[in-house]
Amino acid sequence: MTARDGPQDRYKAVWLIFFILGLGTLLPWNFFMTAREYFISRLTDSEEKSHFRNQTSSPAYLQSMFDNFMTLCAMVPLLIFTCLNSFIHQRIPQQIRILGSLVAIGLVFLVTAIMVKVTMEPLPFFIFTMISIVFINSFGAILQGSLFGLAGLLPASYTAPIMSGQGLAGTFAALAMIFSIAIGAQRPETFIGYFTTACVAILLAIFSYILLPRMDFFRYYSMKDKTEYRVYNAELETKKDLIKKGRMRCYALFVSLPADEPNGMEQNNSKIIPIHNPDEKPSVVAIFKKLWVMAASVCFVFTVTIGVFPSITAKVSTVLGEGNNWSLYYIPVSCFLLFNVFDWTGRSLTAFFTWPGKDSCLLPVMVALRVIFIPLFMLCNVHPRVYLPVVFSHDAWYIIFMIFFSISNGYLASLCMCFGPKKVLAHEAETAGAIMAFFLSLGLALGAAVSFLFQILI
Repeated sequence: MTARDGPQDRYKAVWLIFFILGLGTLLPWNFFMTAREYFISRLTDSEEKSHFRNQTSSPAYLQSMFDNFMTLCAMVPLLIFTCLNSFIHQRIPQQIRILGSLVAIGLVFLVTAIMVKVTMEPLPFFIFTMISIVFINSFGAILQGSLFGLAGLLPASYTAPIMSGQGLAGTFAALAMIFSIAIGAQRPETFIGYFTTACVAILLAIFSYILLPRMDFFRYYSMKDKTEYRVYNAELETKKDLIKKGRMRCYALFVSLPADEPNGMEQNNSKIIPIHNPDEKPSVVAIFKKLWVMAASVCFVFTVTIGVFPSITAKVSTVLGEGNNWSLYYIPVSCFLLFNVFDWTGRSLTAFFTWPGKDSCLLPVMVALRVIFIPLFMLCNVHPRVYLPVVFSHDAWYIIFMIFFSISNGYLASLCMCFGPKKVLAHEAETAGAIMAFFLSLGLALGAAVSFLFQILI
């Protein structure tokens, strides 16, 4: 190892820590979605249950509106707080943002696990659940933006473990959903395991983050810019002392300083590579101008993805019809599990190769081509439907579309998130990471909005 190369990431410890932290950002929210049946079951009191035995086609208002309010309470805080993080990260220390968010999310899940044993009326429980979702996604947005900003200080490949960890969170949730179907869990008490597991995952993420500053590899890159600045200042002071002592003519043979401008060494000396002042706040607008292509690309990737998943993809029916085991597992396996497994695969591929490059025009073209998946899924065996015909009725078509849809989502989104901070200067990387996280969240919100339009068109 040379001084120029810097320390090595021994045993891939820093990579693994960022993977665990990425897992911690989305695992809580995925566990909330996985426990959807638990929340809906708590929104029916005993009188309503006896009433719905005769009118099963008329669900309670809170039950019928649960998914709509859940999406609203998730996406709006996610977008708002990701935007705020782009500015507050310059004022609030990174340790407070990350550790504080992890602790807050852990406390929400601890309270949620306790509430499983607490009897509540449907309306108060509904309000409590929505407030919990708001808190989860608010702190999750700050955590995600801070992590991407932190990863921006390291080599480009260290954004990939965050994306990969987030992909694993969805896979884990999908497996939990399938397992719950297999064991036929119907009692609310069985969902304590979901929330307890989420608490354990948050504790693991907190412990991993505490270990991160102890890694030489991480310390080298996180302090590299400030160290260079201090070295530069020390050299600058030495040169000023030489000038004051009347040795400028001799020294000029080595550094070529303008004789009439002693301060030129700070501004105009071509022999010195200027290093920024770490106390100077980077301009968000100036940074955005450098990476707007990557920001727009990651936004479009998730707009297309959330536009059809799961609002359209979860309504596809198997050609085998109802009343068989495959119909029970069709959507959990073909939709949720396949998406999360291949999305995770796509995210993980960026750890091995990053093609096309960050300056290639092919990357935004590949992102734009993903729009083809919208009509492909709309022409699958989606029910109910009014306007469009069913063109791809067989289950195999749906599975093939889902594989390419999910792997392209994971790979292209991860590429954009890796390349974004590398389009700017080293001291702007953390702000760039926060901006990229904001546009990722913007894509999620836009996708949720256009999904209503796609449903109407079917």
